[in-house]
Amino acid sequence: MPTIETTPQLVAQAYATTSSALEIVRNRLARPLTFAEKVLFGHLNDPAGQELEAGEAYLLLRPDRIAMQDATAQMALLQFMQAGKGETAVPTTVHCDHLIQAHRGSNADLDTARTTNSEVYDFLRSCSARYGIGFWGPGAGIIHQVVLEKYAFPGGMMIGTDSHTPNAGGLGMFACGVGGADAVDVMAGFPWEVLHPHRVGVLLTGQLNGWASPKDVILRVLEELTVKGGTNRVVEYFGPGTESISCTGKGTITNMGAELGATTSIFPYDARMASYLKATERGEIADLADRHQALLGADPEVLADPGRYFDVLVEIDLTTLEPYIVGPHTPDLARPVSKMAADVAENDYPSNLTSALIGSCTNSSYEDMSRAADVARQAAAHGAKASTQVWVTPGSEQIHKTIQRDGQMTELEEIGGVVLANACGPCIGQWKRDDIQSGERNSIMSSYNRNFPKRNDGNPETLSFIASPEVTIAYGLAGTLSWSPLDGELTGSDGHTFQLEPPAPAPDIPADGFVISYEGYQPPENNEGQVEVIVSPESERLQLLTPFSPWDGKDALNLPLLLKAKGKCTTDHISMAGPWLRYRGHLDNISDNMFLGAINAFTGEAGHGRDLLSGETGKTFPEIARHYKAEGLRWVVVGDENYGEGSSREHAAMSPRHLGAAAVLVRSFARIHESNLKKQGVLPLTFANPADYDKVQEADHFDILGLADLAPDRPVEVKVHHQDGTEDCFETHQSLNEEQIAWFRAGSALNLLRAEAKI
Repeated sequence: MPTIETTPQLVAQAYATTSSALEIVRNRLARPLTFAEKVLFGHLNDPAGQELEAGEAYLLLRPDRIAMQDATAQMALLQFMQAGKGETAVPTTVHCDHLIQAHRGSNADLDTARTTNSEVYDFLRSCSARYGIGFWGPGAGIIHQVVLEKYAFPGGMMIGTDSHTPNAGGLGMFACGVGGADAVDVMAGFPWEVLHPHRVGVLLTGQLNGWASPKDVILRVLEELTVKGGTNRVVEYFGPGTESISCTGKGTITNMGAELGATTSIFPYDARMASYLKATERGEIADLADRHQALLGADPEVLADPGRYFDVLVEIDLTTLEPYIVGPHTPDLARPVSKMAADVAENDYPSNLTSALIGSCTNSSYEDMSRAADVARQAAAHGAKASTQVWVTPGSEQIHKTIQRDGQMTELEEIGGVVLANACGPCIGQWKRDDIQSGERNSIMSSYNRNFPKRNDGNPETLSFIASPEVTIAYGLAGTLSWSPLDGELTGSDGHTFQLEPPAPAPDIPADGFVISYEGYQPPENNEGQVEVIVSPESERLQLLTPFSPWDGKDALNLPLLLKAKGKCTTDHISMAGPWLRYRGHLDNISDNMFLGAINAFTGEAGHGRDLLSGETGKTFPEIARHYKAEGLRWVVVGDENYGEGSSREHAAMSPRHLGAAAVLVRSFARIHESNLKKQGVLPLTFANPADYDKVQEADHFDILGLADLAPDRPVEVKVHHQDGTEDCFETHQSLNEEQIAWFRAGSALNLLRAEAKI
């Protein structure tokens, strides 16, 4: 077995540190603790002196490890190269899963990716070798599946440069998605800073049965809490129902906690996790966890009276839970499967399905593939094929080889399934479709996690619905949304109709064990000074970074409005993925996608606005921003609720900063994006009165006043100059603490880190 950084010694040290820290915190708080609090407080940098008021204090934490995917790792490593460090301070891995485009099938797509992305893969591989980082090459698997298989451990803390990092919460880990600048801090030996989250408890009772699956638990929670319900909160699952859900099923639930906007989601340690650890070559870690169970679950008083210890409490009876479908365009538009056909008719959704896709980091486990294959097997017994194209994405080479050995892959292929590479593919927009044209209205269903417009295929008219893998395969067989697997009929090759039975319970661990794989893995080594990392000045895909300018010590005056965004403005709207992923390592080139998906509140058009200097309309937002920057002007963006929802991608903060953003003023922020803006020296402001959003007009210029007196919790005055000569003044709030104010003054957190390192 190659060197893997999550050793029993590392885990034992983590438990010892947690125990010591909790002894101090318990004396301070004098109350029982939830499981999430135990992991959180157990990783405090200063348990004796840290302020501990939820929703107010910024916690300084010491994570056990870092994971980065190839799209975000490029910018993170380019920043780390400026930090002046010889190697990372904590175990770190890079996983090549985002840059592989899904088109023809696994082998062909991997060959294309290795050729197309060779420059980026060489950079990531050499940089990993240079700085002591573990490297997983293309085809090895999706970051979150590989982390669950190789690195996660109960009671640990991990940050990752991907919003679905909380997948490891299925193995009892406090795993949190962050921007690359946060990862750079920790790689450089500094603590990770995060707002102390409030607590959401989800009490699970009963046991899943029939068509219901772990996916339906999180889809039900999304219906209850919405995409804003987890903001600055940790979602902790507990109760007798948790023990009936497999480790990988728990991972599905915590993975999609990102769609709640949650800081993270977590399950307590149990026998299902122990079994998974043992099946993935981590028996010694399971034994350690067994000996430290008091650290790995909520205190008995919390379980006895959860209403006293959680700010929000949700109760779900798994026995009565129906299978769910969510979408289109948002993961919290939910309904049970039994109501889908009626919803299609009422909303005039295209009922014909053009694709059914299973897998992704959320649902690509052995259990998922087995349940989906059970449905396929039933259809094949009647000679039936899928009525639409079925795409299958295994989560890792370990899963790929195991379902190949055990037959699930063959069963899915027999109904027409095409097996894609072990990569993100269509889930993140890396999908080359030959069956529809852009602008063609159509419906797809997947077992993925996110379904914003243009998310999967770049087409704004694709309506994306999300369900479990088994439900997705069932609908793929039917080919229509105006149907239900609960009572709908299918037609066999003999012309006779039949109904599907609910898939049989499937094991999360194969009877013959997993086919263990380390294919594509380059273990970390100490190669300081022995490996040269080269970035060509002529490269279109990689660009060394130039530090942002520090604050000039003055108020920001006469800032033109670049964009007033209407409605949902996610990180996909701010910095699209899909074909733009090729430029994730080149800040200037990727900035040409800035706000191309954002809806202009004055015109209803996406990506285009008015240049206030020239008076021209219909210009793209990047074009306008570059004009302002060339004239020495910085600018302002105004947004609506939950601005920056979605991915952890820091490009959505770095591109605006690069092209001249001074401030982003919104009704409310999503957590990760607000943090990313702070890291890059952009002021994130919120309207004290949300109705002031309506006062902003298309030709406005802004003054941001009192910046010399910027202090924690101190409001910031904004004056708006309208084209007719009138003015509006209003108060805005900001959540910067003293350290974050220092980032703003230095021009970015990285500038401050460099100064402290005396580079």
